[in-house]
Amino acid sequence: MSKLSNLLRLVVATFAFVKKEQIIVVGGGASGFFCAVNCARLIPEAQVVILEKSSKLLSKVRISGGGRCNVTHHCFENSELVKNYPRGRNELYSPFNRFSVSETIKWFEERGAKLKTEEDGRMFPVTNTSETIVNCLIEEARRYNIKINTNCSVIEIQICKTENGFTLALANGSILFCNKLVIATGGNSKSSAYDWIRKLGHTIEQPVPSLFTFNIADKNLNALMGITVRQVKIKIAGQKMEQEGSILITHWGLSGPAVLKISSFGAKLLNTLNYCFSLQIKWLPKLNEEKLRIEFDHLRKTNALKFLVNTSIFDLPKRLWEYLLHKAEIENTTRWADLSKKKTNALIALIMNDEYNVSGKTTFKEEFVTCGGINLKEIDFKTMQSKLIPGLFFAGEVLDIDGITGGFNFQNAWTTGWIAAEAMRKS
Repeated sequence: MSKLSNLLRLVVATFAFVKKEQIIVVGGGASGFFCAVNCARLIPEAQVVILEKSSKLLSKVRISGGGRCNVTHHCFENSELVKNYPRGRNELYSPFNRFSVSETIKWFEERGAKLKTEEDGRMFPVTNTSETIVNCLIEEARRYNIKINTNCSVIEIQICKTENGFTLALANGSILFCNKLVIATGGNSKSSAYDWIRKLGHTIEQPVPSLFTFNIADKNLNALMGITVRQVKIKIAGQKMEQEGSILITHWGLSGPAVLKISSFGAKLLNTLNYCFSLQIKWLPKLNEEKLRIEFDHLRKTNALKFLVNTSIFDLPKRLWEYLLHKAEIENTTRWADLSKKKTNALIALIMNDEYNVSGKTTFKEEFVTCGGINLKEIDFKTMQSKLIPGLFFAGEVLDIDGITGGFNFQNAWTTGWIAAEAMRKS
């Protein structure tokens, strides 16, 4: 028998004399903290401990939303809310019926962290700083005497069937025991980062990036950097995958809500394509070709002597309109009356289906999101408890759940953390 196993047995024997229930939460992020503070509040007789492998607590909360923390999204119909999760939408429906956006708003506001809604539905603290949310969670941890240990990396977990609990071996040589264990370590881009969970018998879905922008090496398009187009439709050529919304042209390619959304729903597919594919853009998604031709005929009659370059249509940004004219090989000196049928067809084709070669992605490392993680079929979503190991719970992005941008990933963290805490109270 190994020295580690002997040491684990000694620790279990020692803790057997401790009457106070021990709950350990592995992960000092949003889901870990939210689970821990609710555990301590709902189960006052328990000792709750947070283990964080780094030296920083709530790091993703601090940097989210440009340092403002996008706490949740103004979406109160759960049937609509779940549509924002490419993975986990079916599993989250029931948990959201117990702790959803309304409960999140109430929970934080009862603790002095009031939220506001912005035009796009994102919700932030009224203070416009993530420190409001960070301080709220840390103050709750202090109020309920939660022990917080940083620089504590778990390297092995052993199940103690006879003592009804778990022993945790840490990288610093320490050994801890708990009656119940919550794993809330967040997502990770490396499959090997889940090895210590695999050893428990859980299946890990291969992690791949989600929420990223598209790299397009087109100097003419890149020259339009900074332009936002409010409503376009984008499509992955040859695939049944499209999204509608605003896009931002950058010096490396395309970003914006529509791009981030399609990158999220297409995360696994785009990974298999090695992020090299053809992207089709419909610049005016509300119009079909027939209506666009009617509009062009109208412009020929009403603006016959005007230059096309000076007549941007349907509120397309002027620089983008000039770019499309140039791409259709229409001279700046061309008047509407002189626009040939051939050039009209070329311009309409671009507006209806402009195409670009995407060759790679750009991920914002500080807000890195992955799909992949614990296989959802192995989790009881009424309790967030493992179906394989009683007393083991999961919360947050360590599960194979991810949402699109807009506060949805944090809502998953709050909900699953709360469900796990509530389930431990009942048990």
